[in-house]
Amino acid sequence: MAIEVSNKTKLHRLASILTPIFSTQKSRSFSTAFNSSNPITSKFSQQSHYRKQISLASLLQRYGFPSSQLYNFISKNNFLQNSDLQELEKSLGILMKLQIPQKPLVSLVSDCPGVLEFKFLKKWERGFQESELSSASPVMMRNVLELARRFQLDPDGFSSNVKVLRSLGFSDGTVSRVLEDFPAIVMMNEREIQHRIAFLMEIGIPRNENDRFLCSCPGVLRFGVEDRLKPLLVEFGDLGFGEDLVRKEIVREPRILSMELGELSRCLELLKTLKCREPIKENIFIEGAFRAGFQVKLRVDCLCKHGLIRREAFKVLWKEPRLILYEIEDIEKKIEFLVHRMKFDVGRLVDVPEYLGVNFDKQIVARYNVIEYLRAKGGLGFEVGLRDLIKPSRLRFYNLYVKPYPECEKMYGRYSGDVQVKSRHPVSLWKLFRPQRHTEESREDVENMKSFMEPLV
Repeated sequence: MAIEVSNKTKLHRLASILTPIFSTQKSRSFSTAFNSSNPITSKFSQQSHYRKQISLASLLQRYGFPSSQLYNFISKNNFLQNSDLQELEKSLGILMKLQIPQKPLVSLVSDCPGVLEFKFLKKWERGFQESELSSASPVMMRNVLELARRFQLDPDGFSSNVKVLRSLGFSDGTVSRVLEDFPAIVMMNEREIQHRIAFLMEIGIPRNENDRFLCSCPGVLRFGVEDRLKPLLVEFGDLGFGEDLVRKEIVREPRILSMELGELSRCLELLKTLKCREPIKENIFIEGAFRAGFQVKLRVDCLCKHGLIRREAFKVLWKEPRLILYEIEDIEKKIEFLVHRMKFDVGRLVDVPEYLGVNFDKQIVARYNVIEYLRAKGGLGFEVGLRDLIKPSRLRFYNLYVKPYPECEKMYGRYSGDVQVKSRHPVSLWKLFRPQRHTEESREDVENMKSFMEPLV
C-alpha cells in the first residue's frame, strides 16, 4: 500500500511540473473531442500521450535534466515523444557508460538531441572500443559525438585517424587532447594530417618533441600550411625576426602558431607607444620584442574572453602597461571579483584600468570590505563607484572612509594600530642626519678634567 501511495505522489509531482506545459494541448483536445465522431478513442489517445510525456520527463530528470528546462526541451524536440522510451533510456545509459559527467551530458543532449538515437550511439560505442584509446577523456567523447551527429559521420574515420596519429609517434594522451580541441580531425584524410606534421618538422621541431608540442597546442592541426602557417612565418620575418629566433620561440611556446595574421604587428605597435616608467618598460622587453609581443597577445585574449572587444582590450593594456608583467591567473581573479562579487560590468575596466594594476588583497578586497560594511550600516550617503574605490591614495581613502569608523581599521589594515607603517628609509638612517647630543658631565668628571689640565698650564 505504501509503494502505491509513493508512486501516486511521484506521478502527481511530475504531472504538476508538466501541467503548464501540456495544458494548452489538453484543452485543445477536449474542445475537439465533442466534435469527433469517436470521442472515447480521442480521450484514450490523449491520456496515453500525456502519460508518455510524464514518463519522458521522469526519465530525463533521472539523468540530471533540471525541471526548468523540460518544457523547452520536450516542446522543441517532438521526435522524443515518438521514440521508444526503453531505447532512450539505453541511449542515456551508453552516455553514462562513456563516463560523460552529468553537466556535459545534459549540455550535449540539449545542444544536439539527435545524439540520443540508439543505433547511432551503439555504433559509436563500438567505435570507441575498437580504437582502444586508453586516455579517451569525457570531453573528447562529448565533442566527437556532437560533431559526428551533426555531420552524420561513421566511426571508421575516427578509428583510422587515431591510428594515423599513433603511427606518427603520438601518445594516447596527446591524441585525446587533439580530439578535444579539434574533433574535426576525424574528417581529414591521412595526407592532410601528415602534411601538417611535416611542416612542424621543417621549421625545426625535433621528432622527439612532437608529442609535447602537439599536446601543448593541439589546435595547430586545424590550420592549413599554405594559407595560414607559412604566411605567418613570412610575417615574422618581415617584422625583422630571424629564423633561428622564431624557431626557438615556437619550440618554447607552441601557441605562437595559433596567432592570427597581423596580430603580432598590432601588439608590437602597442608596445612602441607605451608611456610608462622606464623600469616597467625594461621588464616588459627583458626577453626581447618577440616575447613581449606574444605576452601582449595573451593578455588581450584574456580580456576578450571575459567580455571586452579587442579594441577595448588594447586600450586597457595601453593605459595600464603593468598588466603585461602580471600573470594571467591574477588578472582573471581580479576580473572574477569585479563581475561576480562587486557586481560591476566588465566594460568598466576601460574607464578604470587601474583596477587591474593594484594589489588584490591589500587594496581591492580591503577597500571593498570597508565600503560594503559602511553601506550595510547606512554610513554612506552616496554611491561609491569603481573609480571612487580605486583612484584615491591609501591615505586619502583612510581619511575618508576608515578614520571616522574605528571598527573599519582592521578591515583596511594599512593604518590600523596593530600594523606597523613602514618608513621610506631604513630604520636607523635618520640618525646620520641628527646632531649628536652633548651629554652633561657629573661633578666627579669635572674634578678629573681639572686635575688633568692643571699640570699643563
